[in-house]
Amino acid sequence: MSNWTRWVIRLCFVAYGLTFASWASRIPQIKGALHLTDGELGRLLFAMPVGQLISLQFSGRIAVHFGSHRVMPLALCAYALVLPCLGMARAPWQLALGLLLFGLCGNIGSTSLQTQGVLTEKEAGRPLMASYHGAWSLAGFLGGALGLLMTSFDISPAAHFTLVAALVVALVPWGKRFLIVSIRPASSVKRRFDPGLLVLGLMGFCTMGMEGCMFDWSGVYFREVVHAPRHLSALGYTSFMVTTALGRFTGDRVIGRFGRVRVLQIGGLLASSGFVCSVLFPSLLPAILSFVLIGIGVCNIMPSVYSLAGQSRPEDPSNALASVGQISFLGFLLGPPLIGEISSRLGLPAAFLVIACLGLLVPGLARRVKL
Repeated sequence: MSNWTRWVIRLCFVAYGLTFASWASRIPQIKGALHLTDGELGRLLFAMPVGQLISLQFSGRIAVHFGSHRVMPLALCAYALVLPCLGMARAPWQLALGLLLFGLCGNIGSTSLQTQGVLTEKEAGRPLMASYHGAWSLAGFLGGALGLLMTSFDISPAAHFTLVAALVVALVPWGKRFLIVSIRPASSVKRRFDPGLLVLGLMGFCTMGMEGCMFDWSGVYFREVVHAPRHLSALGYTSFMVTTALGRFTGDRVIGRFGRVRVLQIGGLLASSGFVCSVLFPSLLPAILSFVLIGIGVCNIMPSVYSLAGQSRPEDPSNALASVGQISFLGFLLGPPLIGEISSRLGLPAAFLVIACLGLLVPGLARRVKL
């Protein structure tokens, strides 16, 4: 395996992160353009994780049958090309359909990309997944900053998203030749219930619920609760993503020093504390620091979950990743719309307190992880 392979996989994580962050950074503007309430937005956001959940039923099998090195580039192109459609939506049903396709394409590619990450860890003989997810988070920061810039200059989401899609699609023809050829498992016998994967999936469920809250509601929270100026509405999301990126780039060393269980336990507690602080101190600077705390907490949970899942079935990492992903993405599926429903009745701060409870479950689950 060449160094180019690791760099290309990092760039693919960047491409996925930039694409998603571009959408997340413009949610407040799209919400306003379509005249949506919190509850209506929450129900529409439900479409993307539904697409992800549907694709998880077959994404692992597709990666195994055709090879993750073939599936991922095609799915990445499709993911990027759906993005401009979200900015062009002129009715709620159009946005819902676009989000469904966005989630479907994104998760098919993500399963194959995570498989590529596990394969490089195996060949390198050392942890790499945290740095890969760090590249995704760095792209999230860049995407948030780009969204902030585009909003400041009153550039439409459609034009913004078209630019991002063009950049991502241009990467694929050059990068796909460096991917690792994944070999189909010799045996297709399915394993029975695996409690280890269930624990990992439940931890992923809690974490994806918290991350989903940041992705979909951080901008709205800053705009409607913190009352940040319009041009600073993406600042909360950006502060969360840059902290998450920095934490992941150092995550492999931190995990090596303190162990995965301790990192998972402390991470869950820090993330939960960040949500609580954002509710107790809803002004600009304290809210930014609270979102930083959430980023520090969640940064190394999902990389560890995916890495442990792939290692648990070295002969068939794609299906193991898909199994854990099915449970994890339920958190992404239920979290954002749950926030919308609670917010419409009790307010957005109360919804954030509910999500904080997910962080408290992670330490207990981490104790059951078998390394």
